[in-house]
Amino acid sequence: MSIVPGSGAGAEQLTQLIERVERLEEEKRALMADIKDVYAEAKATGFEPKIMRQVIRLRAMDRDLLSEQDALLDTYRDALGLR
Repeated sequence: MSIVPGSGAGAEQLTQLIERVERLEEEKRALMADIKDVYAEAKATGFEPKIMRQVIRLRAMDRDLLSEQDALLDTYRDALGLR
């Protein structure tokens, strides 16, 4: 779809799309600030935010992939004497 600047419907649709993205970006900034606040609260109560981030990443992973990576990590740790 080719849009000629200032051409009626195409320009209007483009404006609407850009405004939607701008609103979503603002919502994303607000959510990121909320997440930062939660990590600060966790740290203030004695939890380690860095470890929390790792746990969140692990919880989002596919269970089979997580099991496979855990087994491989155990193998590498054993090989390097890190147990």
